[in-house]
Amino acid sequence: MNNKNAMPQLTTPQPARHPQPTVKAQGLTHLIFQRPDLNEAARFLTDFGLIASHQSAETLYLRGTEPTAYCYRVHRSEKAGFVGFGLAVESLKDLEKLMQIPGASRVEASIHPGGGHCVRLPDPSGFIVEAVYGQSPGERLEHRAPLPWNLAQEQPRINATQRPPIKPPEVLKLGHVVIEVADYQATCAWYTRHFGFIPSDVQVLPDGTPIVAFMRLDLGDRPADHHTLAIAQGFMATYSHSAYEVVDADAVGMGQRVLRERGWEHSWGIGRHILGSQIFDYWQDPWGDKHEHYCDGDIFTATQPTGIHPVSPEAMAQWGQRMPKSFTKPRMSFSNVRALIRNLRRSPDLTIGKLITLMRMFG
Repeated sequence: MNNKNAMPQLTTPQPARHPQPTVKAQGLTHLIFQRPDLNEAARFLTDFGLIASHQSAETLYLRGTEPTAYCYRVHRSEKAGFVGFGLAVESLKDLEKLMQIPGASRVEASIHPGGGHCVRLPDPSGFIVEAVYGQSPGERLEHRAPLPWNLAQEQPRINATQRPPIKPPEVLKLGHVVIEVADYQATCAWYTRHFGFIPSDVQVLPDGTPIVAFMRLDLGDRPADHHTLAIAQGFMATYSHSAYEVVDADAVGMGQRVLRERGWEHSWGIGRHILGSQIFDYWQDPWGDKHEHYCDGDIFTATQPTGIHPVSPEAMAQWGQRMPKSFTKPRMSFSNVRALIRNLRRSPDLTIGKLITLMRMFG
């Protein structure tokens, strides 16, 4: 009997964990952006809750409270854009293995805070990955403790009130980055093969074609965030958003208050995601790039199997504001239209039919 509610099956081989990856990444270390105005970038990011740690005439570094050298790097450039991100690896030998991948640099000493060594390599969609080993961490910075909640059957807070400070929420760490790509299959395969990423959950179209992969680090028995990298099918390679963990839901809410009062543009939230379970709130920086505050995300060990789920606007949040159409609306400049036409001609993953399906789903 035909079951209309049956879960669609994957019809293509990716994303899937690789049995023998080149290396297994151990962490997301930093993001790399280009901006025409470092001071304006710093103004948004410090209102968002990051801490400016180093700045020169050409480069700005920011960090969270966890003991990392930095987690956000901004280079001065005439044109704003997203360059790529850093992944920590376990050894110098790992860097030497990655050096053998086509397009990779040699092992070089890092010139950025924390030092260490790195290999730079492009993924199939053109994003730069900086594989890092031996970076010295910064010292741990203080942040407020999570607020104790009085629940219906457990009330630890007696004769005490809740008064979180009215200031930007302290970002603890960089949590994940999400990219859109035209070459979905090749890009997913590259990250699972060379950095050992495990697909935690995959969203698929009605015919079973994978469209979004939420991928976590393979840390064995040590739990890892539900996703450190997410890859979505798009019509060109572009940044979608990045996410930053704060201490609790009150920090997410305080972030919304402070950012609204300081005049920044809200994107979506507050709500709770379905895949990953994070309580979230999204904001746009001066160049329209989305940054997410989150807390209470899922964590998985390497044994957790991959989940397969239908994609839809309703599949994005358990509660809160429905995802606005503007959240996924592409920026249709002349160069982006050219990229769309070019990728429709050359990419095996991008078709008119797939684009029409996505437009019908997400407007």
